[in-house]
Amino acid sequence: MQERRTFDEKLQRILKQASAIFAEKGYHKASIRDISAATGISLSGLYYYFRSKEELLFLIQSHCFETILAQLRADLQGVADPAERLRILIRNHLAFFAGNMREMKVLSHEGETLDGDFGARVLEQKREYADVVQDVLAGLAPERGAVDLRVATFSLFGMMNWIYTWYRPDRDVSVDCLTREMIHIFLRGFPTAMPQGPVSTVPTKGLSDTSIWREPGE
Repeated sequence: MQERRTFDEKLQRILKQASAIFAEKGYHKASIRDISAATGISLSGLYYYFRSKEELLFLIQSHCFETILAQLRADLQGVADPAERLRILIRNHLAFFAGNMREMKVLSHEGETLDGDFGARVLEQKREYADVVQDVLAGLAPERGAVDLRVATFSLFGMMNWIYTWYRPDRDVSVDCLTREMIHIFLRGFPTAMPQGPVSTVPTKGLSDTSIWREPGE
């Protein structure tokens, strides 16, 4: 049991460092030697945790989608109100990536890099996530067929996914304010006035604006 925990913790440390390097250099320009230098783990030691650079990229992407999807499903459990489900969905996504900007950059820039079995497995996770988002939006649609749910789903992803190019948590609005603004623009459009009142600061049940990788001792 302890051996497995140690393995998982070291793997997460490797994935965190690899995410930073892939985000900085790009997947194709980064090398396993770069990751070895950043982690202090020998090349042979690294290959104990993964067999290739492609598998390393797969592990980063798969872990991100697995984490965000599991948290979203948990947070939506028992919530019936369509507007609240949308708020949970958007905040879950924004909070996750506000705490994991480098991982978001890797997912965005290297989304088409994986092929074969690795690519197919990540694509299936993406489809699962898109299906959950589409289901949430279906609850808000005024009537069946009035809105193309595929267009709405990927338009929302477009709004949320590109925050890594401009959003800076230390100087921009909070994740809760960002969530509120994005919901308003998505549902009511930019020209309409924002409703007055306090910003909801009710977080999702378990996802905070912090790294998904466990730090030593946690």
